[in-house]
Formats: sequence, C-alpha cells, structure tokens
Amino acid sequence: MSANDAPRAQQPSATYDSAFLKACRREPVPHTPVWFMRQAGRSLPEYRKVREGIPMLESCMRPELVTEITLQPVRRHGVDAAIYFSDIVVPLKAIGIDLDIKPGVGPVVERPVRTRADLTQLRDLTPEDVSYVTEAIGLLTGELGATPLIGFAGAPFTLASYLVEGGPSRTYENAKAMMYGDPELWADLLDRLSDITAAFLKVQIEAGASAVQLFDSWAGALAPVDYRRSVLPASAKVFEAVAGYGVPRIHFGVGTGELLGLLGEAGADVVGVDWRVPMDEAARRVGPGKALQGNLDPTVLFAPTEAVEAKTREVLDSAKDLEGHVFNLGHGVMPSTDPDALTRLVEHVHTLTAR
Repeated sequence: MSANDAPRAQQPSATYDSAFLKACRREPVPHTPVWFMRQAGRSLPEYRKVREGIPMLESCMRPELVTEITLQPVRRHGVDAAIYFSDIVVPLKAIGIDLDIKPGVGPVVERPVRTRADLTQLRDLTPEDVSYVTEAIGLLTGELGATPLIGFAGAPFTLASYLVEGGPSRTYENAKAMMYGDPELWADLLDRLSDITAAFLKVQIEAGASAVQLFDSWAGALAPVDYRRSVLPASAKVFEAVAGYGVPRIHFGVGTGELLGLLGEAGADVVGVDWRVPMDEAARRVGPGKALQGNLDPTVLFAPTEAVEAKTREVLDSAKDLEGHVFNLGHGVMPSTDPDALTRLVEHVHTLTAR
C-alpha cells in the first residue's frame, strides 16, 4: 500500500521480543535497553571516513552509505536499537524546497516561508520522492536481524522554525511572530508539515522500521499555553496518522521539562526526557501509561569513567519504578565524545540492570 493510504497494524517480527520494543510497550525486559541519539555520526572515526567529501544531504540519499552508517554504532557499541541515518530536512528537500545543510551552520533555506503564497512550496510527499529511504531500510532490516530500527522525522514546529527563519535560530522571532500575529497562516503551515511528516514516517514503517521518533528539537522555546494551542494539534495529527501500524511512537524535545505532559498528550507511547528533569519527576509530569526515554547529560561522557558510572546509576535509580525505561542521553552524542566511553556506558547499563 502507499504511504498515503490508511495504515495497517504490523505483524510480529524478529524484533518484537527485543528489549527495546518490550520497554517501549512497558513490558518486563532482560535489561534496560540502550541507544543514543546521534549514535551514528561524527563521534565515530569510521563515520568520518565513509562520509569524507560527501555533503550531508547527498549522504542521506545513498542507500548503501546510509546502511553502513546506521550499522556502525550497532557493531561498535552493542546498542539495543539502530536509528536510521538521515536528517530532519530530508523530506523538505525531497519535495523540492531549496535548502542545503551548510557545515558549521546547519540547514539553510533559500526562500523562507513568510506569506501564504509561500505555502505553495509545500506539496505532498510521495513514497517515490524518497525511494532511497525504502531501499536503505530494506538493506538495513536484512542486516540488523533481531535489532530494531528506529525511523524518525522532524516535528512540524521544528520544521516550521527552519522554514520561517530560513535557518537555525536562537530566538525564533520570525516563527513566533507568525504564530502570534497570523495564527491562521501558522496553523495552515503546521498542518501541511504534519501531512509531509506523517507520509515520511509511513514510508519508513512500511519499509521495516520497528519504531519511530518525532524530534521536536526546538519545542522547548515555547510556553505550555502556546504549545497546546499552536503546536500540539499538528504533532497529534502525525502520531494519529501512524497509530494503526502498531509500532511504538517516541516524542522528544530539548528543554521541554515544562512540556513533558503535553508531549505525551500529543500521542506518543514513549516520551523522551532531556537531562534537566530527573526521570521520576518526569514520570510524575507525564502521568501513567507512557514509557520514558533518557536521560544522561551528554557532557558527562567527558568525565572520568567513575564519574560516568556514578551519574548513570543516578539515572537508573531515578528510573527504577518507571513502567518502561529506555536508557539514552538527554540529547545527542556530541561530536568530540570518545566512542569507547559510549561502548563502556552500554555495557555498564546492561550489567547494572540485568534481570
């Protein structure tokens, strides 16, 4: 079926009884599963070698390269899940948005979305637009076997922020000006992005992804009242669009301590927590019926091993009464992180939590 048709529940697969998917479903696990946001990336010398001379967006469109990069941290670290190597702006590039990822800067949009006429840039995404994703996931699932693959996409608010600002921003003044000053245009923009995002996630699930994560990287810039009114409906539409597949849906944002309950309310099965809120307090804010993911501070990995292990125990102790817990960092792996520190961390979590 196409990515625009109604979803259907997936049948149990080789990954169904993995520790990662069990934790997402809030079932008993043999050990706390571990994976890291940005685990496939610049912290790995093998990544830098295969990416040498290849622009970021081009690397996302080469199925064999995507497969190799996605597998690298699974081989090296023994993590409990792989995450598909891509970028949140890939679906925007696929529908013809003139953008590029500039080294040291990030995504830069040639023609920012500022008026209603600019919405014409945002056509529907079809599976044919991202055929390289389907091919890469087919290759990956064949290699990964019982290790789950996490698909992902950028959430409508974060994508809208890039489109309206024209690139990365610390203040989001243009995006917020539209949200406050022209709420109808803002709602229409996010609604279109929710359709594009849902279509992108459907492609990944249908190709074999065992779970999906929605990254709302910049949602922490919002007050709860503004998130509920101006952002939550679009994110909820994305989660609802893929609900019928039966795969776990993860929701993560940075600086979202005040939004944790709303992130869960949007429809996620698993709520990602950054390092600012202890896991037990995050569970109180999210409420029952959700697994949680997180939340070691990524900078802890630059400390001596004893300090990393001590902080890891703090996270695990805080999470010991959760209905389901997936261990992760509170944000992505930093580029200068020692890969061996990540390998040791995975082994440490597995050892401490072995049932």
